[in-house]
Amino acid sequence: MSEKDITDMDIENRSRLRAFVAARPIAGFFFLSFALSWLVWTPYVLSRNGLGLIPLEFPVIMGSTQLLGVMPGAYAGPLLAAFLLTALIGGRAGLRRWLGRVTRWKVGWRWYAGVIVGVPLVLIITALPFAGEFQLPAASVLAAYLVGLAFQLVTTGLAEEPGWRDFALPYLQPKYGPLRGTLILGPLWGVWHLPLFFTEWGGWPAFDLVEVLEFCGTATAISVVMTWVFNRTGESLPVAAILHIGVNNFFSVAWSSIFPTSDPGAATHVLFIASTAAAVVTAVATRGRLGYRSAARDSGLVAV
Repeated sequence: MSEKDITDMDIENRSRLRAFVAARPIAGFFFLSFALSWLVWTPYVLSRNGLGLIPLEFPVIMGSTQLLGVMPGAYAGPLLAAFLLTALIGGRAGLRRWLGRVTRWKVGWRWYAGVIVGVPLVLIITALPFAGEFQLPAASVLAAYLVGLAFQLVTTGLAEEPGWRDFALPYLQPKYGPLRGTLILGPLWGVWHLPLFFTEWGGWPAFDLVEVLEFCGTATAISVVMTWVFNRTGESLPVAAILHIGVNNFFSVAWSSIFPTSDPGAATHVLFIASTAAAVVTAVATRGRLGYRSAARDSGLVAV
């Protein structure tokens, strides 16, 4: 076989692979995201920080083992899967569109203010009947909250959202519609975290099936609001990502200072209630459109 024949065969094989993946981008993305993340998380799950089946202990950095235990798998999953599939299916043009949404910072300041202030405000209001004593946060807590937002934007936000919202959602919405597409994405996003429940991240061994179901329900509800924000900001990934990490950051940095006497499980229930209420209001107010405009509607109507 000549060198030209080998080259032609290689090109043909790549074309077949591209056609195969292009016909199944959603399935390919979720399969690759789960496989890569779960594979990289395996040592953490099996370590002394998880099931304790191997003599490995992850170091504590910034008060947690999650930086080295969780983040590598997060980067290896949705972020890498989205990059690889975008490059394979869309080539350089596809990567430019994908990266364009990642760097779409030029959005009205009201969106940033609304997300940065609105997330903790909704959570605090929801928590008042359930979380015991309320205290105004100190200036140091507010400063730590802003620093935490910046840190989580380049960790959790960058690791996850270029996959969930920047790759999966633009494929799901045209095929299933914004609400149905989000109701597919949300539970899968929640289930993706499943191995982490068997580690310190999930409070192992003190968790049960109800907590997992509640977490997946919360992920689904938050996804409804995030889809609306993503669509209404012209597919700005930074604003959607700030909403996501704002929730994480509030409970990591501010919760214990604002509600010092709250029960251990109160935060989880408050987040579920607040997310579900916000999702219902968003879905009803937009009549299920969640701010989405199909290509056919782009020329005329403004999304709700």
